[in-house]
Amino acid sequence: MTFKQIGFAVGIISGTILGVFLKWIQGLTGIKVYVLLLNVDFIPVFASTLPEWLEFSLHLLVSCGIGLVFVFLMEKLNVSSRGAWILSLLLTFPTVFLYFPLSYLAVQDVPGLFDGTAITFWTVGHLLYGLSLPPLYQFFTKANHK
Repeated sequence: MTFKQIGFAVGIISGTILGVFLKWIQGLTGIKVYVLLLNVDFIPVFASTLPEWLEFSLHLLVSCGIGLVFVFLMEKLNVSSRGAWILSLLLTFPTVFLYFPLSYLAVQDVPGLFDGTAITFWTVGHLLYGLSLPPLYQFFTKANHK
């Protein structure tokens, strides 16, 4: 597998983990963190409601971008396995703060700007995302060398 293929695989799987987790939390609690994750209704081109599969595809596209950056940096900087955890959390950390502009800009009903429970679920989900990057990278790079 090329680094691009590994990056896309890491992005798709980690993005799916995040999406499934937030959808599960939303189903369990009714707090619309999954809606917030997929919501793009504030972008004029997407002003009308898109089907969930397309919104999820856009989410995975962003996740693939992060996966590609992660794999590129891992290989370009020759990052150690310990460093992989730090790198993954550094790349993921800014996504936690996306909660605020996404919540503020959303047209749909999403959690409030200062909903502590929703922010906690959002943060835990993105932490899971970040923590999934190193083992996925390791899996695909080891599979690639067999």
